[in-house]
Parts: sequence; C-alpha cells; structure tokens
Amino acid sequence: MIQAAGRTARANVSLLEDRYRDAGVDTDEANAGLKKLSSHITKTWPTNGQFGVKLDIGYFANVIDVGGGQGIAITTDGVGSKTMIADKLKRYKTIGIDCVAMNVNDLICVGARPISMVDYLAIKKVDENFMDELGIGLSEGARLAGISICGGETAQLRDMIEGFDLAGTAIGHVSLDKILVGQNIELGDVVLGVASNGIHSNGLSLARQAFLENGRYDLSHKFPELDGSLGDELLRPTHIYVKEALELLSRVKSVKALIHITSDGLLNLLRVKTKAEYVIDNLPPTPPVFSLIQKLENVSDARMFEVFNMGIGLCAVIGKADAELGLSVLRSEGKDAFRIGHVTSTEKRRVLIPDLDLAGEDKHFYVQRAQ
Repeated sequence: MIQAAGRTARANVSLLEDRYRDAGVDTDEANAGLKKLSSHITKTWPTNGQFGVKLDIGYFANVIDVGGGQGIAITTDGVGSKTMIADKLKRYKTIGIDCVAMNVNDLICVGARPISMVDYLAIKKVDENFMDELGIGLSEGARLAGISICGGETAQLRDMIEGFDLAGTAIGHVSLDKILVGQNIELGDVVLGVASNGIHSNGLSLARQAFLENGRYDLSHKFPELDGSLGDELLRPTHIYVKEALELLSRVKSVKALIHITSDGLLNLLRVKTKAEYVIDNLPPTPPVFSLIQKLENVSDARMFEVFNMGIGLCAVIGKADAELGLSVLRSEGKDAFRIGHVTSTEKRRVLIPDLDLAGEDKHFYVQRAQ
C-alpha cells in the first residue's frame, strides 16, 4: 500500500511540482551525472597503503590515510546562488561565513576536527571594497569554526561570469579509528536536531523564484512574519556547528552519526553507512520563511522537505540513554536543540514524517497514503 501510494505521489510531483527544476536546479540529472563522474575519479584511488582513500563517494567528506593511524579529512563546497542576493544588495560581510560553514559543517560529519581552509573566488572584476567585505566574513567564519584560512585563488573571468562565485576546500584531522559515518546505528537510537537560523545556503534558487521573480517583491520588502527585510532574511549566515559537535564527540560516547542538513533536507539522514529507517515525529515549528516560500510557490510538503532544511541544520544520532546529555551539549553554544525522532528499523533506508504523511527514500519524499 505504501509503495503504491508512493508511486502515485511520485507521478503527481513530476507532473505538477517541478518548481526546483524550473528554478534551474535539476537534482535527478545532477545525481545521474555524479554517478558517471564518480566512476572515473575513483580510478585514481590508491589500492592500498599510505595515502589510501578510506571512504566511498557520498559521505559528507572523505578521509586520506596519512600513516600512523591518522587521517586527513577533506571536503569542498560553495555558497551557491546566495551570492546573487549579496550582489543585488551590495552586502558581502556575511557571505564568507557561509563558505566556511558549508565546509566545516561537512567535516565534522566524519568525526573530524576542522583545521584549515582555502577559498576560490571567481569574479567578473575585482573591487577593493568587495574584497574587504568578503575577507571580513571569511575571517569571522574561521573564528567561529576555530580554523585558519591559509590561502586561496581569485580568478577574474570577465567574459565568463556575472557577479561572483565563492567556494572553499577544507581539511580536518581524525584518527582512523575515530572516523564516524553512522556505521553502528542501532534500533532505538534517537535523532537529535539542532536548529537552523533560516535557509542557510541551500534552496536559494527556489527561494529567489518564490520571492523575486515576476516582480513579486523587492529585497527591501518587510513581511510581518520575518524579523527585518526579505534581504536580511535571505542573507542570514549559515550556522556553524563545529564547537557543539566537537564537544558532543568528546563527552557523549554513544554518538553514532552527525548529519549536516543541506540540500535534500532530512533525506541527508540516509547518507550514513548503516541501513536505517528514521521516524521524525517531533519537529519544532517551521521558521516562517519556509511557510512563505511554500505559499507563494504552491509547493507541497514533500518538495519543501526535499529542498530545504525546514528549521533543522544538524542532526546527531546517539544512543537513547544519552539523549538528555546530548541535548545539553548541543545547546551549549546557544542554539536550540530538540529530540526529533528515533530509529525504528535497520532493514531499510527511509525517513518517515508521520505528522505530514511523508515517506522519503533516496532523493525524494512521497505522500504515504493515496489521496
């Protein structure tokens, strides 16, 4: 029954709600392309010995064996189309925080302590004030994450780019026996969620379509539901979760997985080694920016939870007995944290949100019951 309903919902999504593809992001095509790309790059991996690659493609970061039981974790990510909002407003002091956050929040998900980062800036033409403001954000992000920024590259691409693009590559340290990829998740483990502070740096293409296309609203517009202007909301910098995550790893022995909730939303829970089904039955109230997007674009709950974090920026899967300690630690840096769900099976990969009748597998959520 659930599978049949899922297929019905899949068809409805394909026919009626391809808003994200309309906004310029085709996730299915991207995933198909990634599989082909991965088949080539994995051929470069050493087959054994020092400098071997320790994880498969698909985790939040990978780890290189550097000898002596030690590993260097490495990841790369960018800010995406959030740069377009910054460029429209000529406000660049926070966008560097996003770049740091997107990288270090991935490193902690393999159990690594972030160490350093390099950035890559592609821009039509360098401007001194722009570079100064960008540096302010990168420096603040590094301070919040406890890392250095040891270099980078600036490419002036007048004939190739409008505005700018910002990405980074970060490294961290992890002992090989401390790599964390959800390899020991068990029935009854709990899922803790740490609050996001809005959109972060994923789903901005759909958000821009909802708010800005067809002259609907200006970035200076103030919705009663939001604190400040629309531009303020969309530029709110991504939370950095490094300090509380490292404290959690240090103080709670039963941590099974850390999951950065970015694009694909809570489906990121499936990016762990253990086959597990999660029931998410205690989500906090959704931040109002997501409700506004959903109303303006007439997007289903399923699609919203596929694209956005919906108020949860980081998840931790830990043993049930340590749930209260885990919550206390995750709240130590002033962010809200909640017990949002639990593991109900280790026989399938699925995320269930019963309050919304949603079931999620792979990259998609579907309505469980045919309407």
